Formats: sequence, structure tokens, C-alpha cells
Amino acid sequence: MSMTPLLDATTIETLATIGVPAVFALGFLAVVVLVIAAVFSILFSRIDVGMKVVWFIFVIIAPVIGALLWFFIGRNQTPVRQW
Repeated sequence: MSMTPLLDATTIETLATIGVPAVFALGFLAVVVLVIAAVFSILFSRIDVGMKVVWFIFVIIAPVIGALLWFFIGRNQTPVRQW
């Protein structure tokens, strides 16, 4: 009675060859979408122009950290609309 492995070496190599670039591509795509969303959110926010420039530069220089900080800190400090 022999036990064959569920995945042989060729299958693991194929998964690694296809899977690793796919994970990096999805991660890169997620970062691009996050930065684009942050830029549009900054442009259409109700903060003054000077702060928009500061946040925009921060998102361009440090894309992931800048975009995350904008969504967690910057958007919360925008003035509330008075009707």
C-alpha cells in the first residue's frame, strides 16, 4: 500500500510560479486603487486649498502611509456642511 503525496513537486513549482506574481500584482493593484481613491477624496473634500496641497504631497511622497492616514485622520477633520 503506497501513499502518494497530494501535491507533487511539479505542481508546487507551478503554483509558486503562477501564484507569487499574482499575489504581488493584486497587492500592487490594491495600492494603486487606494492612492487614487485618496487623491479623489482629497480633491473633493471640504478642506481649504492649502491643506489639500499638503495632503496631496504627502500621499504622493508616501503613497500607502499617506493614503491610510488621510482616510483615518484627515477625513475626520473636514468641516461639516452647514445647510
